[in-house]
Amino acid sequence: MLQSICRSTSFLRQYLKVVAQSDQGPTSLFSTKAKAFTSQAIMSEKKRKSTSAAASAVKEPGAKQQKLDPTKEKGWLKDSLKHQRTKNKQMKFNRKRLRYTSNTERIKQGSEGVLYWMSRDHRVQDNWALIHAQQLALKEKLPLHVCLCLFVPKSELSTLRHYSFMLKGLKEVEKECKALDIQFHLLHGSAGDVLPGFVSDRELGAVVTDFSPLREPLQWLEDVKKTLPKDIPLIQVDAHNIVPCWVASPKLEYAARTIRGKLTKLLPQFLTDFPLAEKHPYTTTITAKKVDWEKTLASLQVDRTIEEPEWAKPGTKGGVAMLESFIDERLKLFATQRNDPNAAALSQLSPWIRFGQLSAQRVALQVQQCGSSAGPAVASFIEELVVRRELTDNFCFYNEKYDRVEGAYEWAQKTLKDHAEDKREYLYTREQLEKAKTHDKLWNASQYQMITEGKMHGFLRMYWAKKILEWTSSPEEALSIALYLNDRYSLDGQDPNGFVGCMWSICGTHDQGWKEREVFGKIRFMNYKGCQRKFDVAKFERKYCPKNL
Repeated sequence: MLQSICRSTSFLRQYLKVVAQSDQGPTSLFSTKAKAFTSQAIMSEKKRKSTSAAASAVKEPGAKQQKLDPTKEKGWLKDSLKHQRTKNKQMKFNRKRLRYTSNTERIKQGSEGVLYWMSRDHRVQDNWALIHAQQLALKEKLPLHVCLCLFVPKSELSTLRHYSFMLKGLKEVEKECKALDIQFHLLHGSAGDVLPGFVSDRELGAVVTDFSPLREPLQWLEDVKKTLPKDIPLIQVDAHNIVPCWVASPKLEYAARTIRGKLTKLLPQFLTDFPLAEKHPYTTTITAKKVDWEKTLASLQVDRTIEEPEWAKPGTKGGVAMLESFIDERLKLFATQRNDPNAAALSQLSPWIRFGQLSAQRVALQVQQCGSSAGPAVASFIEELVVRRELTDNFCFYNEKYDRVEGAYEWAQKTLKDHAEDKREYLYTREQLEKAKTHDKLWNASQYQMITEGKMHGFLRMYWAKKILEWTSSPEEALSIALYLNDRYSLDGQDPNGFVGCMWSICGTHDQGWKEREVFGKIRFMNYKGCQRKFDVAKFERKYCPKNL
């Protein structure tokens, strides 16, 4: 398996070098040169394996080979992951994944345990932050605790859709922790208010937490840092990115082409398998109180009109099942059909990655290991999963104005300002847009899909956001409305990918200047006719645009 990982990482590094100049947006199709390289590399790999039965299955996918394919048995991935983790249980933790945010680095002597403050990454296995916390506890022969601080801001963005998905995933975390003799605690309140006291009361000697580049989690970290006892080390581990954000680059990157090479060089160090989070041998006499999850959800002050979507089963198990179906059914279509909203070609994994219920690193490993028959789709998917996704964390971490027009490049700010007073053919209010009441049936259908299903196809998200720029009175209003709608209705909203997606569409972030035109200035333009050339627009409208709209 290790050889397989090394080969796939080597392939990815070569591929990324070739596509270094092919930056056409978050969901762009790759250049002819890149596609040619991908095909050539895959053919070379097939030739190298020509003596093996596996290669025969790749080269000639007949019924016989498909019958022998283990991916055809439902649930194969769950068993495969258990085997992989057990096999790699002694794998070392790369200390470049962590950074100390406290002045002290030594665990407090005489303490009664180690705490993992779970914030962004809500899973037990494949979680570098929990892995480090457990290894630290094992070294000191101490019990291991996990806590999550549940705080619901009073906001239109606090919906049942998001909090139900989150709490149902955490219910699975609590169950897994109990099976491993790890104490899971649900604390109510902001981290700065409740976590330091919890640490002192339990006499815990170290706090490990995960990483988010967004301003609210960064503020929580600062609040805890200020009030945590000075002799308690506070350790942050980037468990969300494959290459830790602060290691990938020490600065704001301009575009995918400027970060791709940096990631490529570092992937061999960081794109590894995970050790197993094991049953913890050191138990505490004070056990955690069992959480009443239904009561907790019922007590939350959230907007309950935004209901849970039926297609997305919360929790790591649901995420693994979706990853399995992607590898088995949709991955082979990704390279050629991912820009067609009518095709089932996307991974659909963004909600589970956004809530940290599924590791992007695990996704990358499994797609590389199991997707050989998918050909060019593997490389194109990895480009978006690794380069494009980690670029969004870079943008939000190093740009405090990641959700404002002032956070755009100077050329983009200038061109938007120059055309701010241009006449708009249509002007809509936020309420009209939210209710999908525009003249554009494709836009209405896209908005309606997001309202009802909590998702929108990636290609349509670009079109959707750009039309908001075209139909509102200013770029500032457009960005505000786009972020509001995306963060309120999309299950994967309130995430760096969403912020950068709207900034790319409206403010040209990570893009380049294009032919100047009314309203858009030099911002990349998209229109209805362009969509018609890409896919069957009428088919999508029939499916998602209700007649009463």
